[in-house]
Amino acid sequence: MKVIFLKDVGGVGRHGEIKDVADGYAMNHLIPNGFVAQATPEKIKAHAAAQQKDQAVREQERQELTTNIQSLEGARIEVDARATEKGGLFKSLGATDIQKAISEQKHIDLPVQTIELEKPIKEIGEHPIHIKTTGAKAGVVFVVGRSD
Repeated sequence: MKVIFLKDVGGVGRHGEIKDVADGYAMNHLIPNGFVAQATPEKIKAHAAAQQKDQAVREQERQELTTNIQSLEGARIEVDARATEKGGLFKSLGATDIQKAISEQKHIDLPVQTIELEKPIKEIGEHPIHIKTTGAKAGVVFVVGRSD
């Protein structure tokens, strides 16, 4: 029986795939549990149209992300953090802190995975940060100052 997977099923199929499975397995397990739907010609057409629409949306989001990353090239992001007199931070700053600062100051939402950080920032000063995704990369200076 030809089915469209509505959810991932380990070792059998992934969400969105159209596959042939044994009739008994489909009728007794997959369909009753809501893992699949029987693939009729109408459902196959609707599924193909939905996949094209999803692909177009993903491409648009990728282009927006690329544009946003390129617009950050050379930007300075400044934050204040509690620090000791020698300049060591009480709390290290990681990729999520950098993402939050970029969102607040530049109004650009980036996935945390695009921020490349060798190690957490543990002292005040200027720190070069690289932001990368497929097709775009930018260098940003992350400036950490002492807060009162």
